[in-house]
Amino acid sequence: MTTPQQHPPHEHPPPQPAGPHGGGGHSHSHGPAAPVSRHLRKVIAAVLVPFAAAVVVGLVVLWPGGVPSHERTGVGFDRQTQQATVTKVVKVDCASVGAGGGTGTGGTATAGSSAGGTSAAGSAAQGSGTGDAGTCKKATIRVDTGKDKGRTFTEIVQPDQSRQLDQGEKVVVSYEPSAPKNLQYSVTDVNRTLPMALLAGIFAVAVVVVGRMRGLAALIALAVSFVLLSFFILPAILQGSNPLAVAVVGSSAIMLIALYMCHGLSARTSVAVIGTLISLGLIGVLGSLFIGWAALTGNTDDSTGLIHGLYPDIDMSGLLLAGVIIGSLGVLDDVTVTQTSAVWELHEANPSMSRRGLYRAGIRIGRDHIASVVNTLVLAYAGAALPLLLLFSVARSGVGTVATSELVAEEIVRTLVGSIGLVASVPVTTALAALVVSADRPGGPDRATAPHGGEPPVAARSAGATAVAPPARGGRGRRRKR
Repeated sequence: MTTPQQHPPHEHPPPQPAGPHGGGGHSHSHGPAAPVSRHLRKVIAAVLVPFAAAVVVGLVVLWPGGVPSHERTGVGFDRQTQQATVTKVVKVDCASVGAGGGTGTGGTATAGSSAGGTSAAGSAAQGSGTGDAGTCKKATIRVDTGKDKGRTFTEIVQPDQSRQLDQGEKVVVSYEPSAPKNLQYSVTDVNRTLPMALLAGIFAVAVVVVGRMRGLAALIALAVSFVLLSFFILPAILQGSNPLAVAVVGSSAIMLIALYMCHGLSARTSVAVIGTLISLGLIGVLGSLFIGWAALTGNTDDSTGLIHGLYPDIDMSGLLLAGVIIGSLGVLDDVTVTQTSAVWELHEANPSMSRRGLYRAGIRIGRDHIASVVNTLVLAYAGAALPLLLLFSVARSGVGTVATSELVAEEIVRTLVGSIGLVASVPVTTALAALVVSADRPGGPDRATAPHGGEPPVAARSAGATAVAPPARGGRGRRRKR
């Protein structure tokens, strides 16, 4: 006969005691909390609170009053644009409309071309010489926004152009008020609002479905990052503030908000923040040294040339360094959070592991992370610069010539400086995490055998230390015997 006292305890498990880590079962669904003492929390706060206060002061001091106004040049992105719709497309003989049938430049072409530029059709006609002009398209486009809403104009699309227009297609048109009336509007791009919005929606749903509340927090942090980028970093640089100071303050604010919002206000997150901060500092120092030493101006393409022309007071080399810092931040967050979590989990699995043991185990994990992240960075930058590398290949330039040209040297400095910061973040963050998590060693046999109300550590179980197991877990011991 079995009495109630003889029922196995595992049928009615006792409630977990409430403590600084929250309820027993609930806390593990969000990862183990940081087992640090009040003294260590004060030490961490003594480092991070002044830093956070300095970031807030920096935001207040550098916050821009708005983007400074300027007169549009009508070149590149610096031109007025409106939304429009292709209402009608008919096929016509290229010769009858004065189009030459030569190779197009990727956009649509008219007798007057886009505002601020030369005639694409005229250039094509000059390049085509003699021969069959072919069949062109005559597209009628209706302006849907702006003061000329409802106005229509026509464009001639040559058959060899990469972008063809179809009836009903949504497009973006540029407007040049100083041009003749029939040439004021021209198609510059396709309206991609719908596919881009749909892709963003799919991304958001996937993140929330898989990440749940963490995923939702990550999306909110991403939105905050874009807000800071759009309303602080970019306007402050355009207003004339030092790009490096703006990048440091802005990236620090993004780091604090994103990490604490996604991973919670804990010692573990604080260690990741400190590791990220140290690595960002190293990236800033190395970037400043080698950008200056290599005499990189930061003014190497049409976009930077246009910015320098519109805002000559902007320090373009400082802007390059700011881009290096901001670009490295996202990957740094990933590395530091991963390393900190790895050390915390190692401590949870074996609380008796020494500080040195935690560091060695964590650094072994970090070496795999380094290999994959550095390769990712290099390939990402190489992919972005692929058209440029193709041009050098066509020109049959030597490797030394290509690598030391300013265009490629910028990408090399950006890649290597960021990679050095990533590599350094692994031992730095791992050492900090091992130092903090091992500072409060379990003091008694109960903590050593069942940390945080969990199962005894592997070392204790393998040694057969069942005699010191808490009575509440006796049922598990009998199950193992059976």
